[in-house]
Amino acid sequence: MSKIDRKFYSNLKSWPFKEAEQIIKSNGGLANFKKPSKGHILLETGYGPSGLPHIGTFGEVVRTTMVRNALMSLVNCQTKLIAFSDDMDGLRKVPENVPNKDLLSKYIGKPLTSIPDPFDKYESFGHHNNAKLRSFLDEFNFDYNFVSSTEQYQSGFFDNTITEILQNYEKILEIILPTLRKERKSTYSPFLPISIENGDVLQVQIDEYRKKSNTIIYTDPKSNKKVEVLVTGGNCKLQWKVDWAMRWMALGVDYEMCGKDLTESVDLASKICKVLGKKSPVNLIYEMFLDDKGEKISKSVGNGISVDEWLRYGPPESLSLFMYQKPKSAKKLFFDVIPKTVDEYISHCNSYRKLDDQKKFDSPVWHIHSGNPVNFKSDISFNALTNLVSICNTSDKKIIWGFVNQYDESINPKNNPEFDKLIDYSINYYNDFVLPNKKYLDVNDNTKTVFEDIRYVLNNNINENTSAEEIQTLLYDVGKKHQFENLKDFFKLVYQVLLGQEQGPRLGSFIKLYGVEETIKIIDQKLENADNVN
Repeated sequence: MSKIDRKFYSNLKSWPFKEAEQIIKSNGGLANFKKPSKGHILLETGYGPSGLPHIGTFGEVVRTTMVRNALMSLVNCQTKLIAFSDDMDGLRKVPENVPNKDLLSKYIGKPLTSIPDPFDKYESFGHHNNAKLRSFLDEFNFDYNFVSSTEQYQSGFFDNTITEILQNYEKILEIILPTLRKERKSTYSPFLPISIENGDVLQVQIDEYRKKSNTIIYTDPKSNKKVEVLVTGGNCKLQWKVDWAMRWMALGVDYEMCGKDLTESVDLASKICKVLGKKSPVNLIYEMFLDDKGEKISKSVGNGISVDEWLRYGPPESLSLFMYQKPKSAKKLFFDVIPKTVDEYISHCNSYRKLDDQKKFDSPVWHIHSGNPVNFKSDISFNALTNLVSICNTSDKKIIWGFVNQYDESINPKNNPEFDKLIDYSINYYNDFVLPNKKYLDVNDNTKTVFEDIRYVLNNNINENTSAEEIQTLLYDVGKKHQFENLKDFFKLVYQVLLGQEQGPRLGSFIKLYGVEETIKIIDQKLENADNVN
């Protein structure tokens, strides 16, 4: 990652740079930047392996990577990104999307890495989902280190920090207890012992904290006997908010972002760090995704889009763009946003090299491509391509390329593989979303003259040098001539007759792409059908 000239620093406006600036400030500022004692800046993302990686997982890692790249372009300091798996959590419920549910139901309450893999591929359910996470992140070429909660607890890596938490448990309780309901306050403890008898993560009241021996005493819920256990060596797990603070301190985390639903957890974990005299990381609280009805997306409800579903209709970079845009604002995430986001990505790629040096750093594609954006080499939009597929009514890429090359003969699958892939996406989108909803409107006595006039304009007023904008203007004139009160109704009529849909591309650009003669043929066919009906 090349360094950005410091003269640009004060004018950088994009949010990854603003986040990087907060990390820099927490380490002395740009002029007096001091590397952390561990020798690097650590950025963390968290993963709950009770379920498979999903689009939110992608979003958190790609956004954190953008912050990391921004940081590396500003300071000379090694950075690391870790994907931390909370795989020592107890299983709370059986996921819906796994086989052998009856098997899993017997292990409620046990750590995820102590539960058999229902897929029968790995040594545990936690190991299975961790492998899926790594495969998922590797597929997108993320640069990260994987860290397992179970391994860190059992290896003793967390022991010193856990011991410090035991020595200060009263102070921690003073932070946590005021936030709990009355009935929860009476039993809450920062420590969750792992049952010696059955391996369950126990939610039990702690009878005694013994600081000198680093142990706690609790009453076993089954035998009703007192049990004394070390808090170190993986014999206990910490409650979530305390666990998060412990992880920050033990690993030396400098930055972590999380969803709005964890706002209170961030606040409490930061207070725990402070009371123990440790620095908490810089945090970004991002908003949640909404479905097309404005309701929060839920994995259990299944009202969202998976990464695989997005990648059927758009390139990975378009998904990265969606994640880049306004992370602190709630965004609707449903299939209709994909074409729009793909076109925005293409537009950013094509305009990047026209920007002055300052504005390049704040372009989304600078962050998406780690400072080295691609050149898309075409001004044909995804929307126009989808409509080209629609009017051709074909899934044959060669036919689509034939029309594209009439418009722009300089591109082909070899010199523009990104565009070649875009045709695949447009065919998929057409087949899945456009084709099933097509409803063509027939030309009738009231609309016949409209299409006759459009045909006349295309026949007599347009040549190969006529621009898309000039074609658009001529079509506007036809709409005005026929006294449409709102020209949107004129274009809606054209879309319904020619494309079988109520909305479509900018017609001037589409006719330029599809071809004037081909458009006239379609209109002639529609007029002929109208004459035959009459």
